[in-house]
Amino acid sequence: MSAADFLLELRCEEIPARMQAGARADLEKLFRREMDAAGLKAGAITVWSTPRRLALIARDLPLATDAVSEEVKGPRTSAPEQALEGFLRKTGLAKDQLTERDGVWFAVTEKPGRATEDVLAAAIPAIIRAFPWPKSQRWGAASIATDALRWVRPLSGIVAILGEDLVECEVGGIRSGYATAGHRFHHHGEITIGGAHDYADKLRACHVIVDHAEREGMVREQAKAAAAAAGLVLVEDEGLVIENAGLTEWPVPLLGRFDEAFLDVPPEVIQLTARVNQKYFICVESSSPSKLGEDRKLANAFVCTANIAATDGGAAIVDGNRKVLAARLSDARFFWEQDKKKPLVQHAEKLGRITFHEKLGTVAQRQDRFVALVDAFQGQLADAVPAAKQAAAILKADLVTEMVGEFPELQGLMGGYYAQAENLPDAVVASVRDHYKPVGQADALPDEDAAVLAALVDKIDALVGFFGADLKPTGSKDPFALRRAALGVIRLVTEKGLRLSLGQLFDAAAQLYRQQGVEMESPSADLLAFFADRLKVQQREAGIRHDLIDAVFALGGEDDLVRLLARVHALQAFVGTEDGANLLAGYKRAANILKKEEANDQTAGAHGEGVVPPTGEEDPLVLVDDPAYRDIAAQFAHPERTLSYQPEPAEAALIAALDAAEPQAEQAVAAEDFTAAMAALASLRAPIDAFFDQVTVNDADANKRASRLGILSRFRAAVHKVADFARIEG
Repeated sequence: MSAADFLLELRCEEIPARMQAGARADLEKLFRREMDAAGLKAGAITVWSTPRRLALIARDLPLATDAVSEEVKGPRTSAPEQALEGFLRKTGLAKDQLTERDGVWFAVTEKPGRATEDVLAAAIPAIIRAFPWPKSQRWGAASIATDALRWVRPLSGIVAILGEDLVECEVGGIRSGYATAGHRFHHHGEITIGGAHDYADKLRACHVIVDHAEREGMVREQAKAAAAAAGLVLVEDEGLVIENAGLTEWPVPLLGRFDEAFLDVPPEVIQLTARVNQKYFICVESSSPSKLGEDRKLANAFVCTANIAATDGGAAIVDGNRKVLAARLSDARFFWEQDKKKPLVQHAEKLGRITFHEKLGTVAQRQDRFVALVDAFQGQLADAVPAAKQAAAILKADLVTEMVGEFPELQGLMGGYYAQAENLPDAVVASVRDHYKPVGQADALPDEDAAVLAALVDKIDALVGFFGADLKPTGSKDPFALRRAALGVIRLVTEKGLRLSLGQLFDAAAQLYRQQGVEMESPSADLLAFFADRLKVQQREAGIRHDLIDAVFALGGEDDLVRLLARVHALQAFVGTEDGANLLAGYKRAANILKKEEANDQTAGAHGEGVVPPTGEEDPLVLVDDPAYRDIAAQFAHPERTLSYQPEPAEAALIAALDAAEPQAEQAVAAEDFTAAMAALASLRAPIDAFFDQVTVNDADANKRASRLGILSRFRAAVHKVADFARIEG
């Protein structure tokens, strides 16, 4: 037999569920590394985990490594004798054992193949000792030594079988063997494993499902079935499925009930209490959706996952879990009732004790800025200002409540519940509840205008503060989630169609910081550049080219994202047409000519001398360093000027086209009709092509030359009324 399957099981006390996925990946990585170093290549590799074991099966592992020939290059045959003697000492060979090739000595050694069993016997201890557990421990008498074996929990057994043969090895006093253990409660005594072929089946017979994915499927389906049997719908929670599978070797989901009186507590609190503290699923009435939402009706039911098949059907297990959950829910109800005894305004008085950031003051100061910054929003959001201002004064008040202290992930949401309990206006309730939205790209936006305003104020204040304190994101590091905040602002503004000047809002927020004694210059320019980068990331999925966003931002003064994107969309549609592609080519040709002329002008001025064009050839172009010449060039960049010579037909046609297109494009941009602006530019396509084909820009006559450069400057300026075409690729 030339190949065999290899089984490795590492058994220990309970491995935390959160560590199991990483452990599986690490075991496979370390095993592959050891095999690659030995020149062995396995077929498929499967890695499983339970709370008490990690298992790896490598299929079709060769039974021996191949013989290899290794050579080491030595000195030249003409080298001094001392060099050769040093090489012989290094290799341990005699001179007659060396091989001479092309005047160079080589030490060639033949290494025979190794038995895979020997490779594995050395690799297993190396894998165990190199295992990168996030947390590990030493144990037993040997633990006094600093080099003692470390493992996530005390290691108790090793099974290592190649084919049907034991791979003998030892690490930390634990020797490999054929024996493993079954379920902690359903099976006592050892189980003898024959090899990879019967491992999973023998464990299954002893109430251990070693395949974690299979256990996850059992939890998922049986939990749904338990809820359905009671006429309920399970609230889906894939993270909880994985965690329960990682806590059990023989999962048995069971449904229990809790006191209906606890349903007075907000449903999210019940879910978190059950999920975080007890790892339970919750259920909703069958007429409600199976996801968390305002329109669902929570049922007084939970599903726990037992690790045994109890003889009483799980009744005692459910009763015990019900009592534990009741105690947890009692705590939650106490927090809920206590927090409601004081209005949010009183809770907010404690925010002065919480530091927002050492450079940016307290959360109480932050709320004061919120209230003032709301006034900077008018226009479409003017009607929402009063409600948003009322909400701004209590926006972060729930941070000091007992409930949010217990469940920080409920901040904002609990504030909304407390505001509702105070009978505050619906718009205020929505603002407090939803001001963190959107948290991610898939998160829903607030519905109420006041909530949109509150969300913008919260995010803009944070962005201005951290940028003003020079705490910007760097590389992959973004400790204050500023990229997420910027994407949130972009989504709120663009998806709600809000016409806002971001630059003015950034300046207003910076001024509020300064009024509170925080020294900072307005980071408006840096933030707009940051937003341009975030916008490119966000719009990439929508198929918008990043260079077109750059082309519009490069014009400067454009901080209205709705208008900017309208311009970008029109630009993308235009450059995708034949007229757009040809106009872009014409623009780049004109821009290159002007760029060379401007560079030559600077060079000539730096040397204090003029350069006279030698001929009428167009390229290379040089500029006459003559004040009169520059005056002519400047004059003919304006349409109201007249030529002092008879223009060529193509030249006159381009001037006429510019005379018509420039005001049309300018008026269309002013009216935000960017499609019409592109149409006006499209009318320049044929005239600019004819101009380059039929007119010599670099004429020997300096007057004509300056005039034609002025016409190209007009053409460039006309295009720049829409976008900086120099930023467009292609």
